[in-house]
Amino acid sequence: MIELTKYEQVGDVALISMDDGKANAFGPPMIAAVDAALDRAAEDAKAVVLTGRPGMLSGGFDLNVIRGGDATQARAQSLAGARLMMRLYGWPQPLVVAAPGHAIALGAFCLLTGDHRLAADGVFRIGLNEVAIGATLPPFAWLLAKDRLSKRYLAQATLTAKIYDPNGARDAGFLDEVVPADKLRDVALEHAGQLAELDANAYAGMKQGLRGESIDVVLAGLGD
Repeated sequence: MIELTKYEQVGDVALISMDDGKANAFGPPMIAAVDAALDRAAEDAKAVVLTGRPGMLSGGFDLNVIRGGDATQARAQSLAGARLMMRLYGWPQPLVVAAPGHAIALGAFCLLTGDHRLAADGVFRIGLNEVAIGATLPPFAWLLAKDRLSKRYLAQATLTAKIYDPNGARDAGFLDEVVPADKLRDVALEHAGQLAELDANAYAGMKQGLRGESIDVVLAGLGD
């Protein structure tokens, strides 16, 4: 069985790399693998970098599950993905999300969960294609979009399914920084290491104050 995530401890930073050999789809196995890596980081690290494989952060939910005809399985995947995004958004440690390439749909929302978000420079696609494929955004997605995207670009990014290159994604608010691809890992780890030096209790408390109430509302709406 392929190992969907790789966990590396680099000083005080947990580096979690997703790699299913394809689009890093957030199906039930990938969601579970990221959750397990976060459990480990909570014990061993002071900050987290979440990334993908060269050329790909994530293409979104696993479409095979969505189109597979099993409504119960599709619903379970949707709920698990929403809970993972809210876990990331409220993660008490500093969280850096580094996109080595494409980040589409849930992959782009994964970017939005980061306290610092960066991407490799290149011919990559970042954005929300839901309207283009006949879908609307669920509450967790609206929370992330409204909180993190530039107000000037919010309608374009959500209503018109605009897909951006890395520099355009930075302008729209998906990213804070675009760096050369061969520097992405080092820059992400350096930034996470700097954030790890901040007071952990104060950091967690501040993030809870900023995001906790909204996250709780979303989670409560998911039910059991």
